[in-house]
Amino acid sequence: MPIPLVVPDASVLLKWVLPSDDEPDADKALLLRAAIVDEAVRALLPALWLYEVGTTIARRFPTHASECLSALMKFDLEEAPRSHPWLAKTLDLTRRFDVSFSDAAYHALALLHNGLFVTADSRYVNQVSEAGSVIALSEWQPPRTRAPRPGTKRSPP
Repeated sequence: MPIPLVVPDASVLLKWVLPSDDEPDADKALLLRAAIVDEAVRALLPALWLYEVGTTIARRFPTHASECLSALMKFDLEEAPRSHPWLAKTLDLTRRFDVSFSDAAYHALALLHNGLFVTADSRYVNQVSEAGSVIALSEWQPPRTRAPRPGTKRSPP
């Protein structure tokens, strides 16, 4: 059975490193992060993720920006290469639903790679739900854990 693919956007990634007191659904974001680390799901991102996250962190937490961004970079998240199909799908979503290019960029990856775009932006989800492959972070559920393959060790909880 293939590992499910998720495309978390900047709104989700920020919750991995920002103080959880003022971040709604931070618990869900951390569950998603754990699922990625445990390889229960595979993450794929457009290259623009670091610029989006970096802009927010540098403005809101300038004294901690370097450590927050370094922590995110340590996850070594897979970035999808730019492609003409990705660009075409991104532009199509932007035009059809009147959404930003950056939001559509994440969603287009999920659509092209049979994955699920996960965002904390429920307004975006409502606006583009008919396109499919999108879910609000508050609604995302971690996959059921599978029994480890013989000869593999599961990491402790």
